[in-house]
Amino acid sequence: MDILKTATDWAKAEAFSSSFFIIFGILFVLASAGFWQMGKTDMARAYIIPTLVAGALLLTIGLGLFFTNKARITQFEKAHNANAPAFVEAELTRAESTLKEYKNVVFIAIPIIIAACALMILFMNTPVWRASMITAIALLVVILLIDGTAHARIEAYNKQLLLVEKQVKE
Repeated sequence: MDILKTATDWAKAEAFSSSFFIIFGILFVLASAGFWQMGKTDMARAYIIPTLVAGALLLTIGLGLFFTNKARITQFEKAHNANAPAFVEAELTRAESTLKEYKNVVFIAIPIIIAACALMILFMNTPVWRASMITAIALLVVILLIDGTAHARIEAYNKQLLLVEKQVKE
């Protein structure tokens, strides 16, 4: 099994996946512009800032992940050629750490925050608060969807790393 190819394929898939953060970020910014240009009611005008902020956050996340994963592809080859067993060990440590973060942040914290925002919608009567909570829920759902697929990829990558580690030790 060629772990360098597996690692490179994983990083390329992550770079592609991060482009969805960018796409959704652009959509949120466009929605903000739409609310700004065409919003006639207080509720519609209340969405301008929250959707702009959500779009900026998604663009920042997407661009950061894209460039990080692009750089990682060349680093993988250098690290693997320098010391393959150390590369596997470092990647295994990073993948396991990332899986723990996904478990805590993506699959526990984000659903709790979504539920809290949904409850706040019931109790907040001002348009700005309602628009902010609805936008926050939309933002978090986008993150949950994209990170759900990223979790599946890193889990499969981690299994491949464990197999290679087993082979190296034998």
